[in-house]
Amino acid sequence: MNRLTPIVLVAAISTALGACAVGPNYERPSAPAPTAFREAPAGWQAAQPKDAAQRGPWWSVYGDPLLDRLVSRVAIDNQNLKAYEAAYREAVAVVGEGRAGLSPTVDLAPTASRQHSARSNSTTRAATASGTWEPDLWGKARRQIESDTASAQASAAELADLTLSAQAELVTDYFELRYQDSLIVLYQRTVNAYERSQRIARNQYDAGTVARSDVITAQTTLATARASLVGAERLRDQYEHAIALLVGKAPAELAIPAAALDTPLPEVAGVLPSALLERRPDIAEAERRMQQQSAQIGVAQAAYYPTIDLSAEAGYSGLGKLLSAPNELWSLAGTATETLFDGGQRRSTVEAARAAYDQSVASYRQTVLAAFQDVEDELSNLRVLAQQSVAQDEALRLARQAETIATNEYQAGTVDYTTVVTAQATALSAEQSSLQITEQRLVATASLIRALGGGWSTADMARAP
Repeated sequence: MNRLTPIVLVAAISTALGACAVGPNYERPSAPAPTAFREAPAGWQAAQPKDAAQRGPWWSVYGDPLLDRLVSRVAIDNQNLKAYEAAYREAVAVVGEGRAGLSPTVDLAPTASRQHSARSNSTTRAATASGTWEPDLWGKARRQIESDTASAQASAAELADLTLSAQAELVTDYFELRYQDSLIVLYQRTVNAYERSQRIARNQYDAGTVARSDVITAQTTLATARASLVGAERLRDQYEHAIALLVGKAPAELAIPAAALDTPLPEVAGVLPSALLERRPDIAEAERRMQQQSAQIGVAQAAYYPTIDLSAEAGYSGLGKLLSAPNELWSLAGTATETLFDGGQRRSTVEAARAAYDQSVASYRQTVLAAFQDVEDELSNLRVLAQQSVAQDEALRLARQAETIATNEYQAGTVDYTTVVTAQATALSAEQSSLQITEQRLVATASLIRALGGGWSTADMARAP
């Protein structure tokens, strides 16, 4: 027999046996999906999953260069995301380990020994190549690779979801910071106005036309406004620190210049509910977990079948010329192992795998329902806040008018100072509410874009194995 015979036989058996795999072939289960979003505004144009307008840096719709720079750093410098990225790379390496198990293991062992006796010296040389292989007769290894591959893709989707969440959190913190910037300006303007009101009250008290209580009331409102100013500055610092953490910097290393909350409200392109399944990374992660668990059923079922191990060895060994026919050696062996009794362990393992799959299906469907809720909630928020903004703008206009009238009437001596304080408090509250609604509408757009997947799609998992 030729020395290549063992290798040829092993290859032939490998080809013949690698044809079947026990266990279910994965098919994505159905998920509850409405035909349209109930809260979608009239004329909301549905974008396709690969719509270029919805891909890439979704935060650029706000047209803020500083925000663009900050959010772009999240995926690069955020330490939490670096940890999950490392976990993804580990999952990819596990797939490589599993694929390596499909191939034979081949070892080469050259040896040489020198012997001396009273009459002669001799040298013995040997060079042998040995191989072992467990053929994947029933597809156990292939099902495990399928499971590991789905796990790696789920890890990629999880990383995308966490990245999207961190980016949306930064956008929210940024608008909260700009809201505090605008409040600081408002409170500073209010402090200046209250200082003027206090001088008026002091002058009138000195002239004997009002009681000292008017002066004390004016001082109280001024002190309250100053306290609100300090509180806004404190919150502003906290949001700046939060943004620094999200971009992977120490708070002392990031300083964001103050600016007004004047970002235009962007248009957010729509999406069909059915297309949402392809755009949300958390849905993609849940779907990949289903295939991971489905493949584990096949891994468990393969334990019912015998395990076959093949080994082969070929080489040369002798005293004379090494590469010669008399020194040739080879061997081929095979063993089979079958478990006859295990007390029901394999049956329980299969049942556990099926239960884990059923659990992953329920989790997937719940994730889909939660995604639809997220979109409906943010659409509802935007609709209600738009209506509230119109009403609040009118309330602010009237409050400012009432404040001006009350101040003039007090200077004329026709009303007491309580009327002025009430009008000032009402105007300040109305302006705060107006700013807050503006901030809430911007945050709601960011939350809606995040709920729609932020421009991500399942095609982005192509880099996963």
